[in-house]
Amino acid sequence: MPHFLSVHNLAITLGDINILKNVSFDIEKGEVVSIIGPNGAGKTTLIRAMLGLIPFEGRILYKGSPIAKHINSIGYVPQRFEFDKTFPLSVSEFLDLFSNKATSKNTNEQICEELRVNSLLNKKIGDLSGGQLQRILIAQALIKNPELLILDEPTSGVDAEGISSFYEIVGHLNQEHHVTIILISHELSMVYRLATTVVCLNRNLVCFGAPKTVLTDDVLASMYGKNLEHRGHTH
Repeated sequence: MPHFLSVHNLAITLGDINILKNVSFDIEKGEVVSIIGPNGAGKTTLIRAMLGLIPFEGRILYKGSPIAKHINSIGYVPQRFEFDKTFPLSVSEFLDLFSNKATSKNTNEQICEELRVNSLLNKKIGDLSGGQLQRILIAQALIKNPELLILDEPTSGVDAEGISSFYEIVGHLNQEHHVTIILISHELSMVYRLATTVVCLNRNLVCFGAPKTVLTDDVLASMYGKNLEHRGHTH
């Protein structure tokens, strides 16, 4: 049986800059995978390659075939969602933009209920807080019932309460709906608490595996510097 997602000898060059080289790893269905690394390590570039947004060398396979054939099975929430906050678009109208004939109104309502955003449906998108907008973007990504959900720094700009709530949502989607989740995160406490697997990048693959096994002090120091403070694990 092929792996759920496989990355083989991935290399990405933009202009004259080698962003990633010789990156290989396999992900199984149902995992929560956190991609970590310092700024400029190639984390978002890796995700953009997975989504077919940039050219790359090597292979990215989804259930044994090129990932480009399965984009409709993938939900994506970007790090930044740029829009005109003065545009008079309600949350309900925004979500309707991503619905299709195969998506019933009951499905959308169920998603909103699970994410606890029903009370926001009549609000204008531009009036939402960072945490509220993050929930709506996740709801939008779930409308097509993806097997894989990719989140690029999903807690950026979200307050502490919103971050805690986000962790609950990720856990719920993974455990109750068996959605495989890949997310970029700088929150090491979240990585230890939530991720089953971690991909450590710094232009190449630094480590891959269970967080408590592969995130040694030496590995973290090599990526972030020796003065990094981290908690949440024991060796």
